[in-house]
This record gives sequence, structure tokens and C-alpha cells, in this order.
Amino acid sequence: MMRLKGKVCVVTGSSMGIGETIAERFAQEGAKVVVNSRSEERAQKTASRLKEMGYDVTPIAADMSIKQQADMLVEKTVEQYGKIDVFVNNAGINRIAPSLELSEEDWRAVIDTNLTGVFFGSQAAGKYMQDRGGSIINMTSIFGQVCVPMRAAYSSAKHGIIGLTKVLAVEWAEKNIRVNAVAPAYIKTPLDETDQETGGYDDSDVIRRTPLRRFGSTKEVADVCLFLASDEASYVTGSVYNVDGGWVAYGGW
Repeated sequence: MMRLKGKVCVVTGSSMGIGETIAERFAQEGAKVVVNSRSEERAQKTASRLKEMGYDVTPIAADMSIKQQADMLVEKTVEQYGKIDVFVNNAGINRIAPSLELSEEDWRAVIDTNLTGVFFGSQAAGKYMQDRGGSIINMTSIFGQVCVPMRAAYSSAKHGIIGLTKVLAVEWAEKNIRVNAVAPAYIKTPLDETDQETGGYDDSDVIRRTPLRRFGSTKEVADVCLFLASDEASYVTGSVYNVDGGWVAYGGW
């Protein structure tokens, strides 16, 4: 099945990790994909790899925390492909620190990228989609629903994304713009490896706490995004899909 054949998809923060796998998964299903990173070099590198596999991919560098650059990303995508059908707000960062010690710089960096950037991306895509319809997918986290210490900025942003997703879904439903969120738990990515250095946990802690007793994979997250991007999800909007191995459902030790 080519579930995204003929569709144009933008995936922010797609030069590595979950975003890179989403971009590749969408391309496998027939989409034309825009790969995005703040770094032009990283975007080019990922796009080159996917082009070598025969996919129609374009790299566009943009910092989603800056409104003008979010707007530019949409404008350049439309210039290149003539439309946008799917916009995935995946770009995100983390800063782990005790809340009494979390710096203003780190707080603003996380909120600006993880929440404000999602709004700017959604707004830019929504302005284009308002006469055509489309699907917007926002990457939140299990920490948008439950919390652990030392993630004040990250959890605040991820909680905010869930609220933002619901507002946009009900506001834009009449325009046939579907807005949903995907909430991964612990996925094996470079971000997780960095977080373990300051987050006070290791692989065994995650495996013990997760009912399915393992980390998730980037492909498992990408497959849920693929469903939400496709016409199979045509009656799905305002929803949050946990990809968490049962983490949020489990309330025990």
C-alpha cells in the first residue's frame, strides 16, 4: 500500500531520531517529504541519504522557534511541491535540571522550541491548509500526561502541546484540518542517551517500569504518525495517541 502517494509532508526536526524515521516512513509510503533541521548541514545529510534510496526529498533548514522561519518553511515547501498535505511538528529539545536551579536560558529554550515552535509550525501550515484541508501531527510525550522530577520546562511544554492540539482540532475542524498528537514514552534515540547523562536513570530503570518491558522504536512511533497522516484517519482529530508500552496506564511500582 502507498498510503501517502501524492501527498506532500513536512517533518520538522527530521535530521535524526524519531523525525528522521518519520520522514523515511512517509517517503516509503509514496510521500514527497521535506526534511527539516535548524542545521542546513544536518538536513542536507539526511535528505541525501533518503534521495540515494530513491525518495523525493527536499531539505529546508529552519528554526521553528522563530515565526519568520516557520513561515518560510511552509512557503518554500509550497514553492517546491505546490502544496502541503501533512505537517509534523516533531522538533524538540530537553534540559534536565532541579527546578530550583533551572536557568532562565534553558527554560526559554525548551518552551520556545517545544511549545512555541509547535504553534508557529501549526499556524503557518494551517494558513495554507485552511482552504484545502490537511493533517497536522504534534509530537508530545508521556510527560505531557505524567511527570518526573527535573523536567519542569519539558513537561510544561509537552502538557501545553496537548492543550494546543485540542484547541486547534476543534477550531479548525470546519476547515477539514485534522490536528492530533503522538505521545511516545522512552524511545531509543540520541536524545535519550543524552538525557540519561543528567536524568538519573538507565536502561534497566526504563525496562523495569514499562509494562511491555522494553524501549520503543522510532519505527513504532512513525507507524502511528503514518496512520494519522493517511486517509485511514479521516475521522480522527483532537486525539492523543500514546506510544508508550503501557507506561501511562500503569500506576504501580
